[in-house]
Amino acid sequence: MVSTTNNKGHDPEFWAAEITKKICEVSAQAEPHVRMQAEAFRNHIYTVILLGIKNAIASDRVTLTGLLTKQGQEDMAKIIKELP
Repeated sequence: MVSTTNNKGHDPEFWAAEITKKICEVSAQAEPHVRMQAEAFRNHIYTVILLGIKNAIASDRVTLTGLLTKQGQEDMAKIIKELP
């Protein structure tokens, strides 16, 4: 599958969903009670992955902001701080 965006990368939710699909698949033939448990587990895995991705992005931005500030690039550091 190919997924594209316009003038930006994919958001953390996209990547969390993609990673979750690779880790955890729920069979269509599973018994209903097993399927419910598997879907609950998959949702938990998604939430954990999403939090990890968001924390990694925030941490990287702190590092970039610090490096830019250290090099006298306060304007660039401010732009990075203001990214959503």
